Amino acid sequence: MFSPQTEWICSECQSATTTRRKYCTNCHSMLTWACAGSEQRPWSEWSRSNESCIQHTGHDIEQVQELYSMCEQSLINYCSHRNKEHTDSTITPYLSPMNLLAVTLWYLKYYHSERYIATELNLGRSTVNYLLSEVINILHSCVYRELISFPADIAKRRTPHGPEQNHKLIVDSTVIAIPEPYDSEQRKAYNHAKSPTNYAIKVQIACDFRHRIVHVSECYQGSVHDITVLRDSGLLEHVEDSVQIIGDKGYIGEEYVVTPRKKPHGCELTNEDKNFNREINSARAAIENINQRLKTYANLGSIYRGAIDDFHKIT
Repeated sequence: MFSPQTEWICSECQSATTTRRKYCTNCHSMLTWACAGSEQRPWSEWSRSNESCIQHTGHDIEQVQELYSMCEQSLINYCSHRNKEHTDSTITPYLSPMNLLAVTLWYLKYYHSERYIATELNLGRSTVNYLLSEVINILHSCVYRELISFPADIAKRRTPHGPEQNHKLIVDSTVIAIPEPYDSEQRKAYNHAKSPTNYAIKVQIACDFRHRIVHVSECYQGSVHDITVLRDSGLLEHVEDSVQIIGDKGYIGEEYVVTPRKKPHGCELTNEDKNFNREINSARAAIENINQRLKTYANLGSIYRGAIDDFHKIT
């Protein structure tokens, strides 16, 4: 079975290599990639420079390369499987493993319709639907476990930017807008005032003080309270006296979760409480920044178009 390769090409000195790197070893210019095709079934080529990678996927060429290295074999296996399905002699264009990844990242960044992507790539809509679904599953199975994991040494870490040394994590929920459900019970379940459509799916994200995501919950209906999501997510299994979580006022009342201090009825906060809240809110800026960056991906920042009854698939 033919195994396509990704060639990294220097536009300055015209040298090429199959070794994954960002810069040319001869003239130190930025490399671009091109996918070598099969003689039997030519690969659709989608060559990308660093600037184009950032524009189309939100990642620079080195980050795309790193993602590809994590799931390379799974993508090649997928292509081999598709190759076996097309045994006739018809010339059928399809995407190389690298370009499968690039197209999927492009889709996640801009959330174009499958019809639009099919037109751009000269592929059938059903083919686009299938490849996007499969590559997203590959990314979840190969990349998620590499990039999102709970640190084993979290209790021993020093947190110089936290109000206290036992404050190790920051948690917050974010919502993904959905269209208004037809069913009245679903409208009640998915109602969320902060969604632009008034209906949403909710996801909880936790990060450490290195601004690295360490935990992502399953999806929940928009009306589910943040503290309920936290208790159901499994994150509390990792907390104790030496590992505490910083959260907003939506998490007040949960042990080991540090929240801003509320102003007593008819009284003002003391200077000590104000300073404490200022430090808590400053620390929470990390998770808010992560949520804002995630929303630059249109599949999260716009209105979700998929089915809302399969939370596992959405997550």
